[in-house]
Amino acid sequence: MRIIVGSDGQSEAVFLVEADRAMNLTSIHSEVGTDLMGLINNPELFKKIEQSGMSEATVPVAAITPSLPVSKPGKIVCLGLNYIDHIKEGGYEVPTYPALFMRSNTSMMAAGQPMVRPKCSHELDYEVELMVIIGKGGRHIAEEDALSHIFAYTLFNDGSVRNYQRKTHQWTPGKNFDNTGAVGPFSVTPDELPAGAVGLKIESRVGDEILQSANTDDMMWSVARTLAMISEYSTLEPGDLVAMGTPPGVGHARKPQRWLVPGETVEVEIEGIGVCASPIIDEADFTAKGV
Repeated sequence: MRIIVGSDGQSEAVFLVEADRAMNLTSIHSEVGTDLMGLINNPELFKKIEQSGMSEATVPVAAITPSLPVSKPGKIVCLGLNYIDHIKEGGYEVPTYPALFMRSNTSMMAAGQPMVRPKCSHELDYEVELMVIIGKGGRHIAEEDALSHIFAYTLFNDGSVRNYQRKTHQWTPGKNFDNTGAVGPFSVTPDELPAGAVGLKIESRVGDEILQSANTDDMMWSVARTLAMISEYSTLEPGDLVAMGTPPGVGHARKPQRWLVPGETVEVEIEGIGVCASPIIDEADFTAKGV
């Protein structure tokens, strides 16, 4: 299944997507709710919808304004170094354990919403990433069972303010500026993709300028291994989000460095999942417009 959460101009809803059309699941089944948590917490409802498929009452996908797939995830865990060439371009040693960090809810925004360049820095960078939406929670999850805990995969642009990221050994400031982490718009269930979302082209660009281009085969730690390792120290819960790291080509490693600037639109794309586009806006304009 391919799902989008958003508004069709009438109300906030969860939509089932087929090609360029979408069916409002919330209007048909009120228990679905207005984000993915209704389906995540009610597997029988999910199966019922999956079996019934699309009706004729649909709207164009283009008419839907995306919202976050999960409005308030309990945890947003991000893997910082998971592609060898990205590790090397950043000047880091190849780690023996994943570089994990957390993101706050206020740092996240839906696909299509502005990514905000803060007034205190112009070093706003892009990072295309595969993101996992947890369906079934658990602690000490075995690697061989980990993929069964996934509800869906989606897109993530881990917008990073580099000079703040490098102020300390902890990356928290640079990874948590408000409105810098774009998610969505589509959430795709595992049956639509290769196991563990391997073998998928992953790319970022501004217009015709290709910024990053790689394959999820290049990840050092697989989705299954990552979920197992996270669950060693923390209980994964339904609706948690896990970002799987970015490939090489980021702006801070380029010569000259390549930062995102207001007026541009950055797109991140993963084969089989879709495109997440974010217009770049200066914080002063963002505040003035009350976006």
